[in-house]
Amino acid sequence: MATDPFQLFDDWFADARASEPNDPEAMALATAGADGQPHVRMVLLKGRGPEGFVFYTNEQSAKGDQLRENGRAALLFHWKSLRRQVRIEGAVEHVPGEEADAYFATRGRDSRLGAWASDQSRPLDERGTFERRFDEVKARFEGQDVPRPPHWGGYRVVPDRIEFWSDRPHRLHERRLFTREDGGWSEGLLYP
Repeated sequence: MATDPFQLFDDWFADARASEPNDPEAMALATAGADGQPHVRMVLLKGRGPEGFVFYTNEQSAKGDQLRENGRAALLFHWKSLRRQVRIEGAVEHVPGEEADAYFATRGRDSRLGAWASDQSRPLDERGTFERRFDEVKARFEGQDVPRPPHWGGYRVVPDRIEFWSDRPHRLHERRLFTREDGGWSEGLLYP
């Protein structure tokens, strides 16, 4: 079998970009804090390669807290139009600041302002409070660039397992599992 899992991912991701009607880069991110309670939410893939799979967020959010407490995560891509999914598990590391700065600069201005205004995942008394904070931040940065907030950054999931699942008739699916071993990858199959 000996396929490079990152090349296979790139091939499947290209297919998803061509056929998936909404957000082919959407992925479920599963984390668990020190208490072991699992949490899952959707985030967007913003970088990929042999180093891992990258997403960005407020590091003081619930997911940031959980990743600080337990530096492992799982990702799931589900491309319904292709009847495929990819499961990824591994350790999590911070993206270097300059890489986070470069990505942050590509975001729309309101998204950059929102990163400053939001205490992501924290209780909010009413929507108006957030809207006032957004307006304050907008006025603060009027006529100037919006830099990346110090509490906002990127994470890279460095996989040690990548599973490629393909739908087959009668639930006789195909499951290919890549496992990192001694700096390389081994491949095997799983029963459906």
